[in-house]
Amino acid sequence: MIAVLLTSVLMAGCTANSNGSGSTDSSGSVSGGVVPAEGGKAVVGTTGDVNTANRDVITTGSLSITATDPVAASETAVTITEQAGGRVDSRSENPATDIKPASASLTLRIPSDELDRTLAQIKKLGRVNVVSLTAQDVTQQSQDLDARITALTTSVDRLLALMASATTTADLISIESALSSRQSELESMQSQRDYLADQIDYSTVQLELVAEGTVAAGGPDSFWSGIVTGWTALVTALGGLLVGLGVALPWLVALAIFGAIVLLTVRLFARRRKAA
Repeated sequence: MIAVLLTSVLMAGCTANSNGSGSTDSSGSVSGGVVPAEGGKAVVGTTGDVNTANRDVITTGSLSITATDPVAASETAVTITEQAGGRVDSRSENPATDIKPASASLTLRIPSDELDRTLAQIKKLGRVNVVSLTAQDVTQQSQDLDARITALTTSVDRLLALMASATTTADLISIESALSSRQSELESMQSQRDYLADQIDYSTVQLELVAEGTVAAGGPDSFWSGIVTGWTALVTALGGLLVGLGVALPWLVALAIFGAIVLLTVRLFARRRKAA
C-alpha cells in the first residue's frame, strides 16, 4: 500500500514539473525577449510606454552622463537611489589624474515603481549622452515557477505523511530517498523564484559618469566647427604622442648607451686583431 501511494505522489510531482512552459536555468536566469510596445516596437528609453498591469516585467538599462565632477555625481546618484528604496550592487570611481579624466561606474538597483522618477533625478547630474531601457516580460516564467513550487510543496507534505505511517524499513528508505529528491527540487525552484522576484521588483541600471570632453557632443555641422574639431583632434593626438615619447625616452637612452658600449667593445677587439 505504501509503495502504491509513493508511486502516485512521485507521478504527481513529475506531472507538475513537466507542465511548465517557461524556462529557467540553474543560475536563476530567465529566457525571454524584449517586451514589445503597441505596434510591435521594442521599448527603449522609457518605461512609461510599457503597460505592466497584471504582468511581471524585468527592466534593465544603461545611462551615460557627462558631469563636471563624476566622483561627486556618483555620490549623489547613490543617495538618490537609496532614498528611492534601492541599492548599489557595484561602484567604481576613478579620480582625475594628469593624463586621465575622472570617471565613475555604478550598477544601480532601483525599485521598479520608482524607476522613472529616480532616473529623472539622476539625469539632472549633468548632460545625458545615452539612455536606453528595455523591458522583458517574464509573467509566464513566474507563473510556471509558482505552479511548480506549489506542486512540489504538496508532494513533500504527502511524503512526510507517508513517512510517519511507514511500517517497514524498506518503505522508510524509499520514502526518505524520494523526499530528499523532492526537497532538493523545491529549494532550487524557490531560489530561482526569489532571484526572479528580485529582478522584477528592482530594475537594473548601469550608470556611467564621465568628465567634460570625454564623450564627443556630436560631429561638426559647419566649416568653422570642422576646423575647431580638426584642431582639437590634432592637439589631442600630439599630446598623446608626447606622452608616448616621454615614456619611451628612458628606454631609448638606455639602449643608446648599451649600443655605444657594444660598438666600442667590437672596435677594441678589431684593433687588437690588427695589431697582432
